[in-house]
Amino acid sequence: MSEPKSPTPTPGDTYKGWLFKWTNYIKGYQRRWFVLSNGLLSYYRTQAEMGHTCRGTINLATANIAVEDSCNFVISNGGAQTYHLKASSEVERQRWITALELAKAKAVQMQAESDDSGDDFPAVSPNSGQGGDCRNTEIQSTLRTLNSKVEDLATCNDLIVKHGSALQRSLSELEGLRVAVDMGEKVKQVTERATLFRITSNAMINACRDFLSMAQSHSKRWQKALQTEREQRIRLEETLEQLAKQHNHLERAFRGATVLPPSFSNPALGNKGGVSGKADASDEDDDNEFFDAMEEPAEFITVPADPKYHRRSGSNISGISSETGTDDQSVNFDELSLASNPESPQPLELEPVRQRRTRIPDKPNYYLNLWSIMKNCIGKELSKIPMPVNFNEPLSMLQRLSEDLEYYELLDKAAKSHSSLEQMCYVAAFTVSSYSTTVHRTGKPFNPLLGETFELDRHRECGYRSLCEQVSHHPPAAAHHAFSEKGWTLRQEITLASKFRGKYLSIMPLGSIQCIFEKSNNHYSWKKVTTTVHNIIVGKLWIDQSGEIDVVNHKTGDRCHLKFAPYSYFSRDVPRKVTGVVTDKDGKAHYVLSGTWDEKMEFSKIMQSSKGENGTEGKQRTVYQTLKAKEIWRKNPLPEGAENMYYFSSLALTLNEPEEGVAPTDSRRRPDQRLMEEGHWDEANAEKQRLEEKQRSTRREREREAVKAASSPEEADAKEPAPASSEISDETDTEDSPPHTPVASPYGPSLFPYIMEGREGPYGAPAKSGHPDTYQALWFEKMDDPVSGETLHIYKGGYWEAKEQGNWDMCPDVF
Repeated sequence: MSEPKSPTPTPGDTYKGWLFKWTNYIKGYQRRWFVLSNGLLSYYRTQAEMGHTCRGTINLATANIAVEDSCNFVISNGGAQTYHLKASSEVERQRWITALELAKAKAVQMQAESDDSGDDFPAVSPNSGQGGDCRNTEIQSTLRTLNSKVEDLATCNDLIVKHGSALQRSLSELEGLRVAVDMGEKVKQVTERATLFRITSNAMINACRDFLSMAQSHSKRWQKALQTEREQRIRLEETLEQLAKQHNHLERAFRGATVLPPSFSNPALGNKGGVSGKADASDEDDDNEFFDAMEEPAEFITVPADPKYHRRSGSNISGISSETGTDDQSVNFDELSLASNPESPQPLELEPVRQRRTRIPDKPNYYLNLWSIMKNCIGKELSKIPMPVNFNEPLSMLQRLSEDLEYYELLDKAAKSHSSLEQMCYVAAFTVSSYSTTVHRTGKPFNPLLGETFELDRHRECGYRSLCEQVSHHPPAAAHHAFSEKGWTLRQEITLASKFRGKYLSIMPLGSIQCIFEKSNNHYSWKKVTTTVHNIIVGKLWIDQSGEIDVVNHKTGDRCHLKFAPYSYFSRDVPRKVTGVVTDKDGKAHYVLSGTWDEKMEFSKIMQSSKGENGTEGKQRTVYQTLKAKEIWRKNPLPEGAENMYYFSSLALTLNEPEEGVAPTDSRRRPDQRLMEEGHWDEANAEKQRLEEKQRSTRREREREAVKAASSPEEADAKEPAPASSEISDETDTEDSPPHTPVASPYGPSLFPYIMEGREGPYGAPAKSGHPDTYQALWFEKMDDPVSGETLHIYKGGYWEAKEQGNWDMCPDVF
């Protein structure tokens, strides 16, 4: 740590050094560079910031300085600003306290003198011609006051000399008398003291005279320095005012400028209808809107396109299609059609046939002491430690996957799009919309049992059907298949990995999502971004999504690159921001998307792109000229009272609603989940333990059958796995996992129990067994996708036919 040169700086010195400043409960004390000058205490992150970035300043004239302990002290100015500071040692702290007290005293004195001078001399505007004369008059008045004080001291000195001389004469006369020896000694002492008193008085007067002489000799220099500082301040104010005017002028000129070169414009357009260039400029604010897609360090920025693009018809666009990066087909369709895409009249069979529920029982306010649970688990086998349902929400992971279809209308509109680039915008918006329900959903969904399924049949209401199945145990994975009569199919297989970072947990979904459109045979694929759960140990849990997604059209080569910006306390951007650019196979940009993953997304059509200035990191950014932004997706509002219903959306409230005719393996039939929804948490915990034990027994039986099938009966007994290890490995078929392994939900589970439980494996995945799991999914089959080249579980059919026949004999008994 840098040590100041002077341990006890004088009031006029500038004092600098390192101190530790309290920031927040997450980062604690952080090392900062502090500068004390002119009664102001300022701090910077580093010494290099002193020239351009001050992080904070506090005025000591109104501040209170308090010492907490040997190294800590607090500076506060009444509540508006409070600095909790810590020095490296007690000596260092005392140096700072001394410097701060001296600076505070000087600041208070200067403020009082300023107030007094303000009363004696009326304020004069710095811009007026009398400003300098007023300052000079004030200085002269101060000097006259000092001279008067010194004259008073001189008068006192004369009196002291006069009376001192008389005293000495009297004492001399007294000494001349013949008195006792003791009396003479006392008189001698008094004489010596009187002499010292006179010497001291003369020294004081001499010092005052020196001060007056110095003040008078330097008065012209002070006046000149003060006048120079005042002139510099006036020049600085004038310069700032000019810069502000220039900035405003440039911004207006930039918005009103025609960015395209004249060679790109169509002469017929300028005279069409007698519209002059002045009229175009006046209408620009109505037609264009400044669209700032991303700030530094963004790879691109967007600006309004020339107004003439708004007025062109399809007939006169083909002449510039090659220069502006758009083809005839993509320009001819209206922007409004992409934002609204009016639907054709709905057939009668899509009318709702049943009233779905809009409420579930309110979440009970049960107190849970996690530490008491851990205390009772001391000495127990890890596989026998149950985690209560208090950390869950009454939905399974399969139901959470089905929530991706809440905004299925985006895929319906995409299926009707004639342009692949237009279709890509809808698919990208659908990708972002799947995260909109995760903002407040910190509850952990139930981990599916192996073979558990969930159907979401909205064929008559919304035109689609969806099926999910827990298809694998090593590694644990869930497969999802949905299809719509509007001509699209959605399928995904999700496996999760996670890393515990101490203060937060990062969840990385593995696997891909694919969407196929029948009419165009466009095949899209993408992956999910990283979900971060903050405040794992202490504080309120909150969710953030960050990373990048590439939505790829494998048929046309079109691509949409989406960027989910991570939350930053110091960022000027809106939280949860998402930006993206839609490009064709040649890399030419056609659309810009921007918004937030928890509220809405907008798109803007790109009319021209060019290389702009370099960003903060030296990378050259692309400038896109775009039309006015249109909204393509907006989040549905949460139902009334959602905060008491686990923050479920309207769709989520219906997912666990009992239905007739579903498979016996459906998540709606899971007893512990049903009991939790009804508020019977104690019974739900007991049922949860029963299901865990049943899952362990089922897995042990599969391993025994695998051993028997692979060896003779005599060898089977020797190779049969030990019960203890089997119990440990099978425990986590249904329940929780530690932070260093995949977890059950990509949507922000409450993951503190994972840290405390110490089990192994995703979804509570077991440790590796000596024999492979022979389980085969019932409704899905693992195969290679020829288009994307990925291997995943794909729906092989038969479920909806079995439902129509009411025949579920093939389903396993998982509950």
